Amino acid sequence: MARMKFICDAERCIECNGCVTACKSEHEVPWGVNRRRLVTVNDGVPGERSISVACMHCSDAPCMAVCPVDCFYKTDEGIVLHDKDLCIGCGYCFYACPFGAPQFPQAGAFGLRGKMDKCTYCAGGPEDNGTAEEYRKYGRNRLAEGKLPACAEMCSTKALLAGDAEVITRIYKSRVVGRGGKGEEIWGWAMAYGGSAKLSDQPGAKA
Repeated sequence: MARMKFICDAERCIECNGCVTACKSEHEVPWGVNRRRLVTVNDGVPGERSISVACMHCSDAPCMAVCPVDCFYKTDEGIVLHDKDLCIGCGYCFYACPFGAPQFPQAGAFGLRGKMDKCTYCAGGPEDNGTAEEYRKYGRNRLAEGKLPACAEMCSTKALLAGDAEVITRIYKSRVVGRGGKGEEIWGWAMAYGGSAKLSDQPGAKA
């Protein structure tokens, strides 16, 4: 069984927002909610990079761990989805998620947020595939149609990859090696682990 994942190649992302627009258009995402967004690091200085961020459908999802009503569930492909009929809008998932994926369409007195919304990997929700009710709550179920997420298909530079984790990992690794001189200098590694650390410097890494 394939395990679906996203990978964003920071060396290719040109911050065009095509992925963001594709997501909002495909699913008619409500105003004020962004299931996918662009994050720019080192904005305006040498080393600037942009990455496309959404729900990363974690193997050990913190949102699932903190939800008091167990509205989250995981599909056979490893996609983390949620049931809006169970959601109480408590916001625990928002605070637990390191990617800021859960979004709430409302904000008002007494912390009123409304039902949580997030990236579904274009896999719909618990309703029957392709139904009007599923589309109203979660957007289009492209995976049931045999298609990949709209954000990845729209990416003009193919910076955003989506699909079987093993396949897209091979694609990304081949890009890194093909860049020459960048094999061990994967962007973001030093930022995450400090200093000028390279991949080979890390415990368990191959030289």
